[in-house]
Amino acid sequence: MSLKPQTTPPPTSHVILSYPAPYVLLVTINREKAMNSIPFAGHWEMGEVFDWFDREPNLRVAIITGAGKKAFCAGQDLIELGKLRTAKEKPNPALMKHPLSGFAGISRRAGKKPIIAAVNGFALGGGFEIVLGCDMVVASPTATFGLPEALRGIYAGAGGPARLVRNVGIPIASEMALTGQPISAQRAKELNLVNRISPSQETVVDEALKLANAIANISPDSAIVTRAGLKEAWETGSVERATQLTLERYNEALNSGENAMEGLMAFAGKRKPNWKPSKL
Repeated sequence: MSLKPQTTPPPTSHVILSYPAPYVLLVTINREKAMNSIPFAGHWEMGEVFDWFDREPNLRVAIITGAGKKAFCAGQDLIELGKLRTAKEKPNPALMKHPLSGFAGISRRAGKKPIIAAVNGFALGGGFEIVLGCDMVVASPTATFGLPEALRGIYAGAGGPARLVRNVGIPIASEMALTGQPISAQRAKELNLVNRISPSQETVVDEALKLANAIANISPDSAIVTRAGLKEAWETGSVERATQLTLERYNEALNSGENAMEGLMAFAGKRKPNWKPSKL
């Protein structure tokens, strides 16, 4: 039985929210006919969803995927973008921006709790930038990844190129960003862009759920602090400074919290811990 949220999620029209397992949120981009490309309103909607996810005490990990079998996310809705840029009456500039957390509320997200990408098909442009902003990635055997913006005369401005360099180095990142050529799921795994490849396209969410359940079973406090340490190291230039920043921010609250005490008592008593919602 799924453990449902305690609070009401924000209203959604571009994504479907579901709860496939206790403490797990599944966000499905629901624009299959548009290759799951995302219009500007969709980015703000998803930003609100993931802000709510971080606050919701009964959720510990999220999975994001795309509706259908063809695309995870083909990027920005270029049809909408073209109409907005060629409109006789220029729209409000605020309607043509992403939230501070970036593409789909993920690509530049700091956040607290981990997100797993279950890539069921094309992850192109902003779709690939979503992937690069996630904490773990499960790919379908049919998935492909790429930054084709330069081929369209635009730039991948949602944080993708910089994060890709961090993950694979400048030669490979340059090849992908400057040629616009996509790579396969197998190549993405060889480059450490993907944790695992699912046995089939149909099982990609199930495979991601295995990772999500493993995260949901640890202390929610530990998950938040451990993720913060990992992200801090990724974002900063100094490994030691990343460690210092994480300890300064979380160490006292973590060690004085009830989940730290529960974990130690459960270990001593040789029993399964009974975690409480995180207060961090």
